[in-house]
Amino acid sequence: MAEEKKQEERKTAAQQEEAPKDEAAQETVQEAEKSDGACETEESGAAQEADGDDGVTQTCGETGDADEKAADAQEEDGEPETDEGGEAKEKKGFFSRKKEKKEDAFKGQLSELQDKLMRQMAEFENFRRRTEKEKASMYEIGAKSVIEKILPVVDNFERGLATVPEESQGEPFVEGMNKIYRQLMTELSNLGVTPIEAVGKEFNPELHNAVMQVEDSELESGTIAQELQKGYLYRDSVVRHSMVAVVQ
Repeated sequence: MAEEKKQEERKTAAQQEEAPKDEAAQETVQEAEKSDGACETEESGAAQEADGDDGVTQTCGETGDADEKAADAQEEDGEPETDEGGEAKEKKGFFSRKKEKKEDAFKGQLSELQDKLMRQMAEFENFRRRTEKEKASMYEIGAKSVIEKILPVVDNFERGLATVPEESQGEPFVEGMNKIYRQLMTELSNLGVTPIEAVGKEFNPELHNAVMQVEDSELESGTIAQELQKGYLYRDSVVRHSMVAVVQ
Protein backbone atom coordinates (compact mmCIF):
# COMPACT_ATOMS: atom_id res chain seq x y z
CA MET A 1 0.00 0.00 0.00
CA ALA A 2 2.79 2.38 0.82
CA GLU A 3 4.40 1.82 -2.59
CA GLU A 4 1.09 2.51 -4.41
CA LYS A 5 0.74 5.79 -2.53
CA LYS A 6 4.24 6.82 -3.47
CA GLN A 7 3.61 6.07 -7.15
CA GLU A 8 0.38 8.13 -7.09
CA GLU A 9 2.21 11.05 -5.44
CA ARG A 10 4.92 10.91 -8.13
CA LYS A 11 2.30 10.93 -10.93
CA THR A 12 0.51 13.95 -9.45
CA ALA A 13 3.82 15.80 -9.08
CA ALA A 14 4.71 15.06 -12.71
CA GLN A 15 1.30 16.24 -13.89
CA GLN A 16 1.68 19.46 -11.91
CA GLU A 17 5.10 20.07 -13.51
CA GLU A 18 3.79 19.41 -17.04
CA ALA A 19 0.72 21.63 -16.64
CA PRO A 20 2.61 24.99 -16.82
CA LYS A 21 4.54 23.72 -19.84
CA ASP A 22 1.29 22.82 -21.66
CA GLU A 23 -0.17 26.24 -20.86
CA ALA A 24 2.95 27.98 -22.21
CA ALA A 25 2.82 25.85 -25.36
CA GLN A 26 -0.87 26.73 -25.89
CA GLU A 27 -0.12 30.44 -25.48
CA THR A 28 2.69 30.17 -28.03
CA VAL A 29 0.36 28.45 -30.52
CA GLN A 30 -2.31 31.14 -30.04
CA GLU A 31 0.20 33.92 -30.65
CA ALA A 32 1.41 32.20 -33.82
CA GLU A 33 -2.17 31.89 -35.11
CA LYS A 34 -2.78 35.58 -34.42
CA SER A 35 0.34 36.58 -36.34
CA ASP A 36 -0.65 34.31 -39.24
CA GLY A 37 -4.08 36.00 -39.32
CA ALA A 38 -2.49 39.45 -39.41
CA CYS A 39 -0.27 38.43 -42.25
CA GLU A 40 -3.25 37.04 -44.20
CA THR A 41 -5.14 40.32 -43.70
CA GLU A 42 -2.17 42.32 -44.96
CA GLU A 43 -1.85 39.97 -47.94
CA SER A 44 -5.50 40.39 -48.90
CA GLY A 45 -5.24 44.19 -48.76
CA ALA A 46 -2.09 44.17 -50.79
CA ALA A 47 -3.72 41.86 -53.33
CA GLN A 48 -6.69 44.22 -53.78
CA GLU A 49 -4.44 47.22 -54.36
CA ALA A 50 -2.29 45.28 -56.81
CA ASP A 51 -5.23 43.99 -59.00
CA GLY A 52 -4.48 44.42 -62.64
CA ASP A 53 -0.72 44.83 -62.02
CA ASP A 54 1.80 42.31 -63.26
CA GLY A 55 4.03 42.68 -60.15
CA VAL A 56 4.80 39.87 -57.73
CA THR A 57 3.31 39.95 -54.24
CA GLN A 58 5.08 38.75 -51.17
CA THR A 59 3.76 37.29 -47.98
CA CYS A 60 4.46 38.79 -44.58
CA GLY A 61 6.96 36.10 -43.67
CA GLU A 62 8.77 36.33 -46.99
CA THR A 63 8.99 40.12 -46.74
CA GLY A 64 10.49 39.89 -43.26
CA ASP A 65 13.04 37.33 -44.41
CA ALA A 66 14.01 39.50 -47.40
CA ASP A 67 14.47 42.55 -45.16
CA GLU A 68 16.62 40.59 -42.77
CA LYS A 69 18.76 39.26 -45.65
CA ALA A 70 19.20 42.76 -47.10
CA ALA A 71 20.24 44.11 -43.68
CA ASP A 72 22.70 41.26 -43.27
CA ALA A 73 24.15 41.95 -46.72
CA GLN A 74 24.52 45.65 -45.92
CA GLU A 75 26.25 44.84 -42.68
CA GLU A 76 28.59 42.39 -44.42
CA ASP A 77 29.39 44.93 -47.19
CA GLY A 78 29.75 47.85 -44.80
CA GLU A 79 32.15 49.01 -42.15
CA PRO A 80 32.48 45.81 -40.06
CA GLU A 81 34.37 44.13 -42.89
CA THR A 82 36.69 47.13 -43.06
CA ASP A 83 37.20 46.96 -39.31
CA GLU A 84 38.08 43.29 -39.52
CA GLY A 85 40.57 44.00 -42.32
CA GLY A 86 42.16 46.80 -40.29
CA GLU A 87 42.42 44.61 -37.23
CA ALA A 88 43.99 41.85 -39.33
CA LYS A 89 46.53 44.31 -40.74
CA GLU A 90 47.31 45.62 -37.26
CA LYS A 91 47.79 42.09 -35.95
CA LYS A 92 49.97 41.23 -38.93
CA GLY A 93 52.08 44.36 -38.43
CA PHE A 94 52.42 43.65 -34.72
CA PHE A 95 53.60 40.09 -35.30
CA SER A 96 55.94 41.19 -38.10
CA ARG A 97 57.51 43.84 -35.83
CA LYS A 98 57.82 41.28 -33.06
CA LYS A 99 59.45 38.86 -35.49
CA GLU A 100 61.89 41.55 -36.69
CA LYS A 101 62.84 42.34 -33.08
CA LYS A 102 63.52 38.66 -32.43
CA GLU A 103 65.61 38.40 -35.60
CA ASP A 104 67.61 41.49 -34.61
CA ALA A 105 68.19 40.02 -31.15
CA PHE A 106 69.31 36.70 -32.67
CA LYS A 107 71.63 38.49 -35.09
CA GLY A 108 73.16 40.48 -32.22
CA GLN A 109 73.70 37.33 -30.18
CA LEU A 110 75.16 35.55 -33.21
CA SER A 111 77.63 38.35 -33.93
CA GLU A 112 78.61 38.48 -30.25
CA LEU A 113 79.23 34.72 -30.17
CA GLN A 114 81.23 34.90 -33.40
CA ASP A 115 83.38 37.67 -31.93
CA LYS A 116 83.97 35.63 -28.76
CA LEU A 117 84.83 32.57 -30.83
CA MET A 118 87.34 34.50 -32.95
CA ARG A 119 88.95 35.98 -29.84
CA GLN A 120 89.20 32.58 -28.17
CA MET A 121 90.68 31.05 -31.31
CA ALA A 122 93.27 33.84 -31.50
CA GLU A 123 94.08 33.42 -27.80
CA PHE A 124 94.43 29.66 -28.24
CA GLU A 125 96.72 30.13 -31.25
CA ASN A 126 98.89 32.56 -29.29
CA PHE A 127 98.93 30.13 -26.36
CA ARG A 128 99.94 27.25 -28.63
CA ARG A 129 102.79 29.23 -30.19
CA ARG A 130 103.97 30.49 -26.82
CA THR A 131 103.86 26.96 -25.40
CA GLU A 132 105.83 25.54 -28.32
CA LYS A 133 108.40 28.31 -27.95
CA GLU A 134 108.69 27.68 -24.21
CA LYS A 135 109.07 23.95 -24.80
CA ALA A 136 111.79 24.53 -27.36
CA SER A 137 113.50 26.99 -25.03
CA MET A 138 113.31 24.56 -22.11
CA TYR A 139 114.68 21.76 -24.28
CA GLU A 140 117.51 23.98 -25.47
CA ILE A 141 118.33 25.10 -21.93
CA GLY A 142 118.35 21.48 -20.73
CA ALA A 143 120.51 20.36 -23.65
CA LYS A 144 122.97 23.20 -23.09
CA SER A 145 123.19 22.32 -19.42
CA VAL A 146 124.08 18.71 -20.25
CA ILE A 147 126.57 19.75 -22.94
CA GLU A 148 128.31 22.14 -20.56
CA LYS A 149 128.89 19.22 -18.18
CA ILE A 150 130.26 17.01 -21.00
CA LEU A 151 132.70 19.59 -22.41
CA PRO A 152 135.23 19.29 -19.54
CA VAL A 153 135.39 15.55 -20.33
CA VAL A 154 136.16 16.43 -23.95
CA ASP A 155 138.86 18.84 -22.80
CA ASN A 156 140.50 16.13 -20.66
CA PHE A 157 140.44 13.71 -23.60
CA GLU A 158 142.20 16.28 -25.78
CA ARG A 159 144.81 17.12 -23.13
CA GLY A 160 145.53 13.44 -22.47
CA LEU A 161 145.88 12.58 -26.16
CA ALA A 162 148.11 15.62 -26.71
CA THR A 163 150.65 14.33 -24.16
CA VAL A 164 151.10 10.94 -25.86
CA PRO A 165 154.56 10.68 -27.47
CA GLU A 166 154.80 10.07 -31.20
CA GLU A 167 156.41 6.64 -30.76
CA SER A 168 153.40 5.52 -28.67
CA GLN A 169 150.72 6.68 -31.09
CA GLY A 170 150.26 3.17 -32.51
CA GLU A 171 149.76 1.41 -29.21
CA PRO A 172 146.36 -0.28 -28.73
CA PHE A 173 145.52 1.77 -25.63
CA VAL A 174 146.13 5.07 -27.42
CA GLU A 175 144.17 3.95 -30.47
CA GLY A 176 141.27 2.91 -28.23
CA MET A 177 141.25 6.33 -26.54
CA ASN A 178 141.30 8.05 -29.93
CA LYS A 179 138.29 5.98 -31.08
CA ILE A 180 136.33 6.85 -27.94
CA TYR A 181 137.15 10.54 -28.43
CA ARG A 182 136.06 10.49 -32.07
CA GLN A 183 132.86 8.67 -31.18
CA LEU A 184 132.06 11.24 -28.49
CA MET A 185 132.67 14.16 -30.87
CA THR A 186 130.50 12.48 -33.55
CA GLU A 187 127.57 12.14 -31.16
CA LEU A 188 127.94 15.76 -30.05
CA SER A 189 128.00 16.85 -33.69
CA ASN A 190 124.80 14.87 -34.36
CA LEU A 191 123.15 16.75 -31.49
CA GLY A 192 124.12 20.08 -33.07
CA VAL A 193 127.27 20.82 -31.06
CA THR A 194 130.06 22.36 -33.16
CA PRO A 195 133.40 23.91 -32.16
CA ILE A 196 133.92 27.64 -32.63
CA GLU A 197 136.66 28.60 -35.08
CA ALA A 198 139.25 30.83 -33.44
CA VAL A 199 142.89 30.84 -34.64
CA GLY A 200 143.41 33.20 -37.58
CA LYS A 201 139.88 34.66 -37.28
CA GLU A 202 138.99 38.19 -36.32
CA PHE A 203 138.09 38.60 -32.71
CA ASN A 204 134.33 38.50 -32.09
CA PRO A 205 133.18 39.30 -28.54
CA GLU A 206 129.98 37.29 -29.08
CA LEU A 207 132.01 34.12 -29.70
CA HIS A 208 135.43 34.70 -28.16
CA ASN A 209 136.74 35.60 -24.73
CA ALA A 210 140.11 37.45 -24.90
CA VAL A 211 142.25 36.73 -21.86
CA MET A 212 145.56 38.13 -23.10
CA GLN A 213 147.24 40.12 -25.89
CA VAL A 214 150.32 39.07 -27.83
CA GLU A 215 152.62 40.59 -30.42
CA ASP A 216 152.79 38.93 -33.81
CA SER A 217 154.22 40.63 -36.89
CA GLU A 218 152.62 38.10 -39.24
CA LEU A 219 149.03 38.73 -38.08
CA GLU A 220 147.02 41.90 -38.14
CA SER A 221 145.84 43.65 -35.02
CA GLY A 222 142.63 42.18 -33.60
CA THR A 223 143.31 38.74 -35.02
CA ILE A 224 143.27 35.68 -32.75
CA ALA A 225 146.76 34.28 -32.47
CA GLN A 226 146.22 31.44 -30.00
CA GLU A 227 143.33 29.38 -28.61
CA LEU A 228 143.69 28.52 -24.94
CA GLN A 229 140.35 26.73 -24.52
CA LYS A 230 138.03 25.57 -27.27
CA GLY A 231 134.56 27.05 -27.44
CA TYR A 232 131.39 25.34 -28.65
CA LEU A 233 128.03 26.24 -30.19
CA TYR A 234 124.76 24.41 -29.68
CA ARG A 235 122.81 25.09 -32.85
CA ASP A 236 122.91 28.90 -33.01
CA SER A 237 123.61 29.67 -29.34
CA VAL A 238 126.94 29.74 -27.56
CA VAL A 239 127.48 27.01 -24.98
CA ARG A 240 130.96 28.13 -24.09
CA HIS A 241 133.05 31.03 -25.44
CA SER A 242 136.49 30.35 -26.84
CA MET A 243 139.28 31.50 -24.55
CA VAL A 244 141.83 33.19 -26.86
CA ALA A 245 144.88 35.45 -27.13
CA VAL A 246 144.53 38.41 -29.49
CA VAL A 247 147.23 40.27 -31.45
CA GLN A 248 147.73 43.85 -30.27
